[in-house]
Amino acid sequence: MHFVDEANIKVTAGRGGNGVVSFRREKYIPFGGPNGGDGGNGGSIYFIADRNLNTLVDFRFVRDYKAQNGQAGMGQQKTGRAGEDLIIPVPVGTVIKDVDADEIIGDLVEHQQKLLVVAGGKHGLGNIHFKSSRNRTPRQCTLGEDGDERNISLELSLLADVGLLGMPNAGKSSLITAVSAARPKVANYPFTTLYPNLGVVRISLEASFVIADIPGLIEGASEGAGLGIQFLKHLSRTGLLLHLVDIAPIDESDPVEAVKVIVQELEKYSEQLAGKERWLVLNKTDLLLEKEADQVCRGIVERLNWQGSVHQISAVNRSGTDKLMKDIAEKLQKNQKQANENTDLLASQVETIDEDFE
Repeated sequence: MHFVDEANIKVTAGRGGNGVVSFRREKYIPFGGPNGGDGGNGGSIYFIADRNLNTLVDFRFVRDYKAQNGQAGMGQQKTGRAGEDLIIPVPVGTVIKDVDADEIIGDLVEHQQKLLVVAGGKHGLGNIHFKSSRNRTPRQCTLGEDGDERNISLELSLLADVGLLGMPNAGKSSLITAVSAARPKVANYPFTTLYPNLGVVRISLEASFVIADIPGLIEGASEGAGLGIQFLKHLSRTGLLLHLVDIAPIDESDPVEAVKVIVQELEKYSEQLAGKERWLVLNKTDLLLEKEADQVCRGIVERLNWQGSVHQISAVNRSGTDKLMKDIAEKLQKNQKQANENTDLLASQVETIDEDFE
C-alpha cells in the first residue's frame, strides 16, 4: 500500500545559460570589439503551502521535478533569458527533508508560505567581460553552472484542531460525516479509512474548527503493524484528541481492552502524544436500548478509571454529537485564550528584562 501523505521525490534546479563569444560586425566598423552577452540564470525550485490541498497523492505519480535551464547569451550584448522558477504546491503542514543530509529544510505551516529548496545555476559570462587594454579581441567566455540537486522527503502532518483516534470500525468516519461537510468512505468493515480526512465543523458564523479522521490503529501500530506509524504522525499537531470507542463491537471484543491497546501504542510512539488531552467518546449507543447503553458506558468508564471528559454519542443518528462539538469549541477557545495570555505574559517579561538592562 502506498501512503499518500509521505513521498520521496528528486528536485533539480535549472542549469545556467552559457556566455558566448561574439564580435560587433557592422558596415564601416571593421574593429567593433567583443559584444558577447551573458547567459541567463537557471530556474530555482520552491515549495509553497496551499490550504486547498490535503494530501500528497500527486507525488505518487510524478517523482522527478526539474526547473527550466537558462538560455545562452547572444551577440549585441544580449543576455539570455533566465529559466523559469518551478513552484510546487504542497498542503499546509508539509515537512520537507533532505534525504541525503538527513536534515529538515523547512516546515510549511502557513498558507502561501514559500520555501526555496534548490537554487538555479549561475549564468556564464560573455566575452565582453574579458576585454582589456591588452586583449582587445577576447575569445573566452564561461559556461553556466549546474543547478542544485536534492533528494527530498515530504511528510504531511495534518494541521487539525481535533484528531479522532480509535480502533478500526470505531465510527470515526461516521462522526466526521455527521458533524462536517466531509464525506469519507463509510462501511461496516475494518480499515475503511486508508487516508486521513479533514472536516470543518462550524458551530456558528464566528466559531469553527478542523477535525481530522485518522485511520484506525491496531496493536503494534507504533512498530509498523497494520497501517503503521505513519498515521500517528498526523496526531502530533492536534490540540485535542477524541478517543472513539465502539461500545457494542460486532466481534464481541472488549471495548476496555480496545482502549488500552490504543493507549499503549500512543505511549510507545511518543510520550508527548500520549500526554495530550484526550476525551473518551463512547459511540454506537443506538445499537442498544437507552438504559442498557447507559449501563455499558458506565461500566467502561469505571473499569478504565477514566478521569477525563466522557461523551456518549451515536454518530449514525447524531445523538449527542451537537453537545460534543459545542464542548470542543468551548475547550479550544479556552486553550487559545490561555495561549494568548501566556504569550502576553512572556512578552511583558521580556520587556522588563530589556528595561533592567537599560
